Amino acid sequence: MKYIKHILFICSFVLSSAISFAQPSTDEQLALQFYQNKEFDKALDYYEKLYNRKSPQLFYTPYLNCLLETKDFKKAEKIVKKHIKQNPEQLNFQVDLGTVYAKNEDPDKAKSTWDQAVKMIKTDDQVFTLANSFNSIRQYDHTVATYMRGRKISQTNYPYSFELAEVYKIKGDRMAMINELLDALEINESYIQSVQNALQTSFGNDADAKQNELLKTELLKRISKSPDKTILSELLIWMQIQLKDWEGAFVQGKALDKRKKEEGNRVMALAQLFAQNEAYDIAIKAYQYVIAKGPDVYYYTNARMELLNVSYTKVVSKGNYTNADLLELEKNYVITINELGKSANTAPLLKNYAHLQAFYLNKSDEAMKLLEETIALPALSAPVQAECKLELADIMLMTGNIWDASLMYSQVEKANKYDVIGQEAKFRNARIYYYTGDFAWSQAQLDVLKGSTSKLIANDAMDLSLLISDALAIDTNEVPLEMYAMADLFAFRNKDEVAIKLLDSINKTFPNHALADEILFKKAQIELRHAKYAEAIVFYEEILKNHSEDILADDALFNIADINENQFKNYDKAKELYQQLLEKYPGSLYVVEARKRFRKLRGDAIN
Repeated sequence: MKYIKHILFICSFVLSSAISFAQPSTDEQLALQFYQNKEFDKALDYYEKLYNRKSPQLFYTPYLNCLLETKDFKKAEKIVKKHIKQNPEQLNFQVDLGTVYAKNEDPDKAKSTWDQAVKMIKTDDQVFTLANSFNSIRQYDHTVATYMRGRKISQTNYPYSFELAEVYKIKGDRMAMINELLDALEINESYIQSVQNALQTSFGNDADAKQNELLKTELLKRISKSPDKTILSELLIWMQIQLKDWEGAFVQGKALDKRKKEEGNRVMALAQLFAQNEAYDIAIKAYQYVIAKGPDVYYYTNARMELLNVSYTKVVSKGNYTNADLLELEKNYVITINELGKSANTAPLLKNYAHLQAFYLNKSDEAMKLLEETIALPALSAPVQAECKLELADIMLMTGNIWDASLMYSQVEKANKYDVIGQEAKFRNARIYYYTGDFAWSQAQLDVLKGSTSKLIANDAMDLSLLISDALAIDTNEVPLEMYAMADLFAFRNKDEVAIKLLDSINKTFPNHALADEILFKKAQIELRHAKYAEAIVFYEEILKNHSEDILADDALFNIADINENQFKNYDKAKELYQQLLEKYPGSLYVVEARKRFRKLRGDAIN
């Protein structure tokens, strides 16, 4: 029993000693408090005791700083030299010694000490340690000298290019930064991603134009000097894409395509990028370049089809297209289909042509016949067949064959139950029940789709479900919603005049209804489809004036800002509107995009 008590006593003593050792002493706490309050003379007394009695290594830095702040340079020099003698390989103490001389207003001696530290470098570890020490006191010239010394002595031939580039960036020497990064890329092409990452924060669409010009000029100079180093051209294309210089990227892409005999591969990728950024004219040029290589080129057929897709998007997206535009587009479709034929490979082309016929050329019967032929094509993949069936169902709906459309949607949903296209078919079918006034059934299907794996489908389902529930929340009379749904269907069928008349009749018959903001928003959408931007803004502004607390207010404000920015080029107004959205609707889904656009218009550098 005594033995057990003896053991417990020892354990208790050891534990209490450990706790006592781990906790900071009163001297440490007072030293830190005085130090943080910049009462260095008081902190010095404590740190001197702690340094001498407890741990020279642990309290070296605050003790030295107190000596420097109280101008006891003689003792500071003595302390640093002591550590240099004890740790000759740790060159950061040489930096401290130079700092003592610098604080004592002896810059020549400080520089001499720092220069000597650089000469003493023998290992890569010493390079990084010394460079960090120089950085901490903002002696960037000596940081550069350290990395240059490291470049000479490195046993692994590590060039320190990225480290040097970062220091030159801090110093504001953009040209030196560029040269370091480009030198590294020329030495090792695998550095391309690292070089792009390093440049991303300093160059690009949001950087100073002079900086971009420096990089572009240096790249062109090096490309001219070493045309075989195509990695430089790759970087130039990347830079031009950051700058949205689509024409320049296309020119360089063509040059690389010819030099590397890529048969249009790179240009096809660029053309897709141009189209995604609505640079339709450059995308068309790019596809035409590939097509000009002739039918024997692998990408020829795809280029022909994509050219028509871009041409179609260019025409219909501008809203104010003419009948001549549509007829020219139809002619090009016919020529291309006659050349390429009707096959599984050209099915996407046939589907898009059918859409043009039905929704823009009033040729619904021809469109449905073409789609039926396409769906029956041998070797047609299941996903493409499903897309063609959805298009056929859309045309049926557009022509008034509502229940035939519903049956077709159901077929696609059943055949693709676990795929996104099946969920899309389910949404379109739910929308049919909304159009026809069966709101309970429609909403039941929409509620299921809120959990769709496709964010777009989930959002669409949520929006339509909210429209139904809001319209019926207070007034159970379904007539206004039935009229609105019918107007929505007419708008889908491109019968905009009828749609607007119906929307107006809701306001007259049911004034101040919960659908008032939805009616205004739908009218704005119709005006936008015809490129009538000023007219659309009138409706959006009415939403903000009379329905500022309703669910569509932030949508209206964002759309007004977008029109001012991208259509009217009124950047100051757009910036003001984006700021309003951020302040008034902080919970809006548009907040992230609005903040990004606001910062860009304000001139911030955005990575």
